[in-house]
Amino acid sequence: MKLKINIWTGIMDIINCILFVFSWFAIAASAIGDAFSKSNTNTTGGTAAFFYFFAAVGLILNIISLVRSRKNYISIVGPVLGIIGNGLFVLGAIMAFPAIVLLIIASVFSFMQKSVAKPSYQNQTINNN
Repeated sequence: MKLKINIWTGIMDIINCILFVFSWFAIAASAIGDAFSKSNTNTTGGTAAFFYFFAAVGLILNIISLVRSRKNYISIVGPVLGIIGNGLFVLGAIMAFPAIVLLIIASVFSFMQKSVAKPSYQNQTINNN
């Protein structure tokens, strides 16, 4: 069984990879512009908020994907790596590089959607000591 949420999560992880690469340049350029600006406006916060918003959306999608994959006996490696990757970026944009690497791997596993075996309790004995 293939879940559409896993496909959308994989797509969002790829989009976030691209955004996280550009985030360094955008935030740095915004900070340099603020440093040389004579006005007291702070555009760095707004620029960073844009990237944090997408990281939060990716985090929520990966959590939903994790729950649905677990219920349908699909490997949860992709969603777990996606949660870690987006979570790293939410903690701080300085962690963008490890987040990018994790999200690339997460998107591959999210697209694969490998089935895992359903747990079998028939052959297990219960020890009542």
